[in-house]
Amino acid sequence: HALVPDLPGHGSSSDEPYRSHRRTLGELVEILEHHAPGGAVVAGFSLGAQLAILLAATRPELVRGVLVISGQTLPLRMSRVTLALVSASAPLASLPGFARAQAAQLGIPEELLEDYLRDSAVVTRETLVTTVRENLDFRLPPAWSSYPGPAGVLVGARERRIMLDSARATHEALPGSTLQVVEGCGHDLPLRRPELVARACREALTG
Repeated sequence: HALVPDLPGHGSSSDEPYRSHRRTLGELVEILEHHAPGGAVVAGFSLGAQLAILLAATRPELVRGVLVISGQTLPLRMSRVTLALVSASAPLASLPGFARAQAAQLGIPEELLEDYLRDSAVVTRETLVTTVRENLDFRLPPAWSSYPGPAGVLVGARERRIMLDSARATHEALPGSTLQVVEGCGHDLPLRRPELVARACREALTG
């Protein structure tokens, strides 16, 4: 049984702007407490990977296993410049040509392209800037190093250096976790290698 929530500001939750990781974490906790009070394997990609780490660190009793995919956990230099560029370019996200270029970079398959374009068009400037800011400001919480369940860290070998370094830092901070650098993948890992992600989820489920 899979729970796939739309984060605030995205998909069916696009009418609610993304305000912070902390607030979103509270909403995810409520979902797990209601639908999986005995705990669930939590898998997160990119922004979701940071939320998965926070869930495992703050509410480990709700996380039977955790899979962190392409999660940035190290600081990025010149983050203010990046935020300014994101804010200035936010209107581009609603343009089909720009969204198609992003879809190609993420490896969105043709059968999902229409959904991706529709969801990209409804992301607001507020949500885009907030999520990027939260992403750039994220650091591993101290409690991550004491998470007791099975944990896997996945990253594409073609990712940016900061993502590769973040994956290693995330793995090294948690004794007993596993790290897999996947050849032939960049930030498109979940869509390029879905069978690998599914296998990692099953391994986390069985411990």
